[in-house]
Amino acid sequence: MMAKNKLTGLDKTTLRRWLMFFFFAIAIPTALLIQQAYSQLKWEAFHQHQITAEELASRIDNQFMQLIRAEEQRPFTDYSFLNVAGDATANFLQRSPLSQFPVESAIPGMIGYFQVDAAGQLQTPLLPDVLEQADSYGISTAELVARTDLVQAIEAILSDNRLVQYKKATGSKADEEQGQDNDVTVDSVVVTELTSERLFSREMRDVRDVTVRENETFVPLDKQMTFDDLKNIAPSEMKNLTKYGRVEDLKLEQRYQQQAEQQVLLKEQKSKVERAKKIVNKARQEQSALPESIEMMAADEVDIMGELTARPSIQANVAPLTIQTFASEVEPFEFNQLDSGHFVLYRKVWRNGQRYTQGLLIEQQALLNHMINSAFRETSLAQMTNLLVAFQGNVLEAFSGQTTGGYLSSAQDLNDELLYQTSLSAPLSDVQLLFSITQLPAGPGGLVIKWLAFILAAVLTVGFYLMYRLVVAQINLANQQQDFVSSVSHELKTPLTSIRMYGEILREGWASEEKKKTYYDYIFDESERLSRLINNVLLMAKLTRNSQHAELKQRTVAELMDEVKSKVSSQVERAEFELKLSCDEQAGNANLMIDDDWFSQIMINLVDNAIKFSAKEETKVIEISCQQCSDGKLQFNVRDHGPGIDKKQMKKIFQLFYRSESELTRDTVGTGIGLALVHQMLVSMNGQIDVVNTEPGVEFRLSFSSQSSKLQH
Repeated sequence: MMAKNKLTGLDKTTLRRWLMFFFFAIAIPTALLIQQAYSQLKWEAFHQHQITAEELASRIDNQFMQLIRAEEQRPFTDYSFLNVAGDATANFLQRSPLSQFPVESAIPGMIGYFQVDAAGQLQTPLLPDVLEQADSYGISTAELVARTDLVQAIEAILSDNRLVQYKKATGSKADEEQGQDNDVTVDSVVVTELTSERLFSREMRDVRDVTVRENETFVPLDKQMTFDDLKNIAPSEMKNLTKYGRVEDLKLEQRYQQQAEQQVLLKEQKSKVERAKKIVNKARQEQSALPESIEMMAADEVDIMGELTARPSIQANVAPLTIQTFASEVEPFEFNQLDSGHFVLYRKVWRNGQRYTQGLLIEQQALLNHMINSAFRETSLAQMTNLLVAFQGNVLEAFSGQTTGGYLSSAQDLNDELLYQTSLSAPLSDVQLLFSITQLPAGPGGLVIKWLAFILAAVLTVGFYLMYRLVVAQINLANQQQDFVSSVSHELKTPLTSIRMYGEILREGWASEEKKKTYYDYIFDESERLSRLINNVLLMAKLTRNSQHAELKQRTVAELMDEVKSKVSSQVERAEFELKLSCDEQAGNANLMIDDDWFSQIMINLVDNAIKFSAKEETKVIEISCQQCSDGKLQFNVRDHGPGIDKKQMKKIFQLFYRSESELTRDTVGTGIGLALVHQMLVSMNGQIDVVNTEPGVEFRLSFSSQSSKLQH
């Protein structure tokens, strides 16, 4: 470890430790404040997106409720193929609105309507009671086949999910013969032949495992399979219906979910559901009228109806029909998911004490995509959130606006932050919408805080770095000052000791006449060196305080070179060096505005420096020259043949108190202010100095502008 400076009591290692301590003491609280402010902005952005998610969920819920209300308004009789039009006594019949084909519905993914009567028999409004009379209602053979195919698909779905039962029975030979003799070609064989590629999606054909073959019919059992069992299916039993698993199994973080606010949201959701239940969950009474089954009609009545094909939608009964008028109690719709993945929307209807079940089958993917995903992708939430749709805790689908198809591939993609969670209104109360946020931008305020944090970090880092450099510079300066004091003491003590010694020898008369001149010369040289040292110290002190200024005078270069020669010749000769001076004629005639005393002092310092560092070299030559440069400047050169200067030290040698050698290992004299003084004096006289290695030796180059006199005037 570096020893502590005696003046500052501090070394660099201790300084770094203190600065690091103060840096972290300031940086950590500042970072915490910025983090808190940024977190607040993130929370505000989270809350804003939460409101947006709540509005989207409410809009989706309202769309579902509009569709369900429309279905709620349908009377019991719409689920029959024929309805009574107008007054029952008028004997006008019309086809049910639900008998249209292809099936038209505002509910996306609609497969078809169905009804299960008290005897457990499956009926639909798509087929008349007597298939042979289908053409009398404007239904062609091909359309009848397509309708039959759809009915069979509905029956297959319901039976596969154990909602209706059927058994296979082989038709009798008499039935076969009767079917062959019948003029109407709509039988089981024709149905089988024409249903392979008729008006049905691949999904419908895939779910069908019930085929109608020749001489085979399916007869439902004589009891109704209740739909109430759908409510008794445990959610865990339906877990295999989804690739995403259970909601509680997802690792959805809740860092921004405050408990109090979450309770408020849950309370609002519960009140919302309760309000919906008060509006929807009420059974209603209605008066209905239906004609007797066409199978009960007389043959002549059927023939008469067959003649009215011109207006198949509304039929006037020529023969009087028995119109049954009855009261029915219609319960609200219920919603559930089947094992096959289809949705079923159904209701119970009580007619004369007998229970009927009416409902409709819906394709899951089509419903979720059109009702939820399309609305979700139209909002800004799609750019930063995932929308999960769950039924009874099982995640059915996960939509994301960032993916190509809008769907996430697996549950591993759902480890995000929970933004908002809600349930739809009854009867869809088991359907949950969960918004999980993938990225939460803090908005413009967050960008400002980020830039503020960056600027503060930069300011703190640069500030402490500059402070460190400043203090280190002060420590170095203090060390250099100590070295300077030591050097000056050494530089003063050594010649004074020699002067005193030779003075005592001369005073006591111990020196011979031959030695006296040598001793006098040595005393004179040492006193001159002491004078230069003292003058350098005093001049540097004045220049540092800006109390000394150059006295510029117009002088020729030739005159300056003569003065330099007279002042450095004896110095060079006593050091046993050779002095070479040269100056071209053009440069010698040039004029400069310069302080001649300062210029002489500069040249003396440079020559002294050259002698000092090349004293041990074989070539002991000092070269001083001047020439006119191409840019109009005058250049003075002082060159020695010493070891040169390391490139890393070339920019430092003009610093105050800097020495290229360590104070402990140096073998040359000096105080470290000579070259710094040269640089300061040249700057004061509008000059420049540069140093280059010349192999061997080093050359100092002093440049002056020949137009400096004009600039001064």
